Amino acid sequence: MKHLLNLLAAIALLVWGTQLVRTGILRVFGANLRQVLARSVSNRITAALSGIGVTALVQSSTATALITSSFVGQGLIALPAALAVMLGADIGTSLMTVVFSFDLSWLSPLLIFVGVVLFIANQSSTAGRIGRVLIGLGLMLLALRLVSESTAILIQSPAVKALLASLSSDLLLEITAGAVLTVVSYSSLAIVLLTATLAASQVIPLDVALGLVLGANLGSGLLAMLTTARSAITVRQVPVGNFLFKVMGLAMAAPFVGLWVHQVLPFVGSPALTVVLYHLTFNLVVGVVFIGLTGVVAQWVERLLPSAPQNQGRERPRHLDPSALATPSLAISCAAREALHQADVVETMLRGTLTVIRNDDLQLALDLRKMDDAVDELYSSIKYYLTKISREALGEAESRRWTDIISFTINMEQIGDIIERVLIDIEDKKIRKGRSFSAAGMAEICELHARLIDNLRLGMSVFLNGNVRDAQKLLEEKARFRDLEHAYAAAHLDRLSDNTLQSMETSSLHIDLISDLKRINSHICSIAYPILDSAGALAPNRLRVSRLGKLDD
Repeated sequence: MKHLLNLLAAIALLVWGTQLVRTGILRVFGANLRQVLARSVSNRITAALSGIGVTALVQSSTATALITSSFVGQGLIALPAALAVMLGADIGTSLMTVVFSFDLSWLSPLLIFVGVVLFIANQSSTAGRIGRVLIGLGLMLLALRLVSESTAILIQSPAVKALLASLSSDLLLEITAGAVLTVVSYSSLAIVLLTATLAASQVIPLDVALGLVLGANLGSGLLAMLTTARSAITVRQVPVGNFLFKVMGLAMAAPFVGLWVHQVLPFVGSPALTVVLYHLTFNLVVGVVFIGLTGVVAQWVERLLPSAPQNQGRERPRHLDPSALATPSLAISCAAREALHQADVVETMLRGTLTVIRNDDLQLALDLRKMDDAVDELYSSIKYYLTKISREALGEAESRRWTDIISFTINMEQIGDIIERVLIDIEDKKIRKGRSFSAAGMAEICELHARLIDNLRLGMSVFLNGNVRDAQKLLEEKARFRDLEHAYAAAHLDRLSDNTLQSMETSSLHIDLISDLKRINSHICSIAYPILDSAGALAPNRLRVSRLGKLDD
């Protein structure tokens, strides 16, 4: 029993080490990996090569599938190119399996020691995260040695020898077992390495090991499908297409398992190397055979999972991909895109408000007020999505971006609330009572509204790009808008003293309206504060005017 527990502990350590390496690499290089994939999809060959490189580094084709799927969901790359990336990703995993199949256990103590030192020194820094990766690599190598030692002891038991002698190959059962183990462990790499080690220790026959390898390949495709099961249809298309490749590849390879055992083992000699080479050959053949069929399989997938038509009514989250949460930098990008979507809805509301004022359009006013519910829903969705991102996994810049997104969405939500109240006042105090603003009053409102639209667009640009000069310009607009509001309020009082009938009828509404527009502008200008604060351009209570000309973009 003790030796069996040692074996199970070694297997668990192997799986855990694989997880540490994957998450550590994604935290250190997540943004760069995204750029490599996004820039390498001009043709199927470069897409496949990028998939090989990224997955060899991450050591998880599932992680590559999640990143690539999110790109397809955001419309950044086409489905055929994404499927080519996944063919390369499977080859990348196979290459790393071959590397780990060699005896590198002598590296384990060094990797763990250096990794722990780096990790303890500063966990949240890049060095600390690299330390996490080194710890994972060291644990994987240590686990493989422990698995080999434990199995060597176990197979000496008479009971185990009798059990192994009674085993017979059942390919379907082996494929199923390999797939289940891969899904449970969240790593086909770990299962293939474990299978190779067990085969080398003669715990399982070689033909059984190859069946488990086929199952591990199938399980990795199934795992990606399960991980993206709740995502948008466009996101789910990539794992489904990759799964189809694996099923077709399995159908091609299964009949020749026995041939591989009899023809390749005599030349290779080592059962472990035979297993990992079979894994590599399987994915190489699948990649070469199906690289030219990515367009055809993409059409099959689109028929199987047709994209739902865009909802023309209420706006809903578009970019909050749950599968991206495993990659914090990618999740932050998704949240930022959704925040801009929320701002687009707010801009639609703000533009429509002037039309309501001019045309007394009650139906449009009702439609715009309903859009505030969408703004609130987007705010809640973004906030909840951000809370699911591990703050410990974020670097300093990403953590600051996390805060900026929260602040931006809060401002957009409050602007939506103000616009809704403005529309209610216009309905009650102007449209239903048949009143209208004076020509001068309407011109003032149009001027303030035009400035608001310009400032909102500038605020969105500041949020997206973090340009310091634009942030300075936006904050300067706050003082200009306040001066205009004071001037227009005084002009309105002058019209009242002249007994202008229209001004008298709409006096309360006019004063409230220009005051509400100023409040909206204040929320827009608040977008500039985090940018200027990071650049050191803010005094405790006001903008440091003396430094404005000295700051660079």
